[in-house]
Amino acid sequence: MKYTILSIVALLAAASAQAQTIDDVMRSVEQNNVELKAAKKGNEAATLEAKQVNNLEGLSVEYSPFFNKAVGGIASSELVVSQGFDFPTLYGARKKANRLQQDVRDMEYETARRDILLQAKNFCLDLIFISKQKAVLDERRKNADELLATFTEKYEQGDATSIELNKVKMERMALEAELVQAETARAAALSGLQALNGGEEISLTATEYPAAPAEGYEAVYERAVAADRTVMAAEAAVRAAEQDVKVNRQGWIPKIEIGYRRNTDGDDASHGFLIGGSIPLFANKNKVKTAKAKQAEAKMRQADARIKAEGSVRALITEMRRLRAAAGAYDLPLMRETLALLRTAVDNGEMSVTDYYTEADKIYLNMQSYLEVERQYQGVVADVMKNEL
Repeated sequence: MKYTILSIVALLAAASAQAQTIDDVMRSVEQNNVELKAAKKGNEAATLEAKQVNNLEGLSVEYSPFFNKAVGGIASSELVVSQGFDFPTLYGARKKANRLQQDVRDMEYETARRDILLQAKNFCLDLIFISKQKAVLDERRKNADELLATFTEKYEQGDATSIELNKVKMERMALEAELVQAETARAAALSGLQALNGGEEISLTATEYPAAPAEGYEAVYERAVAADRTVMAAEAAVRAAEQDVKVNRQGWIPKIEIGYRRNTDGDDASHGFLIGGSIPLFANKNKVKTAKAKQAEAKMRQADARIKAEGSVRALITEMRRLRAAAGAYDLPLMRETLALLRTAVDNGEMSVTDYYTEADKIYLNMQSYLEVERQYQGVVADVMKNEL
């Protein structure tokens, strides 16, 4: 019974380590990525630190004993207990400023999250590309194995030359090397994905790319620019800077202090209230100017972020068009039909194995080019749609 339970737990653990789709990978990376975990903790610390700005000042307690030669011991004393605080409107302004700064931190986190998930998605696209590449290589190896068996038999019967047999063997050898390279690339992509997943094992069983956007290019452009996290973070920084100016404009308002005072003189004691304040004549000097300069900087950075986002997305859309047209120029059914005809011709003795490989290699080279264009297209689409990850 105990063995059965342990087996079930082990199977569940193994299943949880295997991501079936790209969406599964994205969720796993978001949950396990160490950089994102650290950013969350940093935001929590910054939020708690910002809240302390609105805390009341510490309670002040002062006791002063006075001595006189004519009196033994303490002749008189004074006790003052006071509490200072800012003008009430300043607390409200600072609370709003803290909330807007939290928005900035949240958007900065979303930007970091987007960039990490984009890296993870590109690793997934690499794995799918390698899977497609290996499928072609496996097909070629199978074909080479069949030809090797055929020409080995023909050679033994004297119907094929050693040159033809060696040509098949060398093709088989080259394919084995390419398959090893593909497996190495796959291991590297998985290693990169595992690093993003906080060191936890992860895999991808999907072998097809995600569907491309169904909308027209202009609609994709509008969506991408409107959702850009960098622009949103810059906009949040502008709102926070505007509120910071408002906070600093209230810096001239006097601080208020209220308290309790007790004075003793011999056996007599008197009590009273303490009401006072401090006028920040010099403490607020140039703070408003500084806040306005930071506000101007934030606005310029916002404009720069928008210009860069629009230019980047426009360039990516252009690249999408080019790669889509390039991929459409490849006729895969025609290539596969031609390969089948070439194989039939060499099997029937109508074509030498040397001529066969000369023609077949051209077709396989075109297939590889198509796979590379397809991967590039998917990478550009992922970059355009990265803010929706």
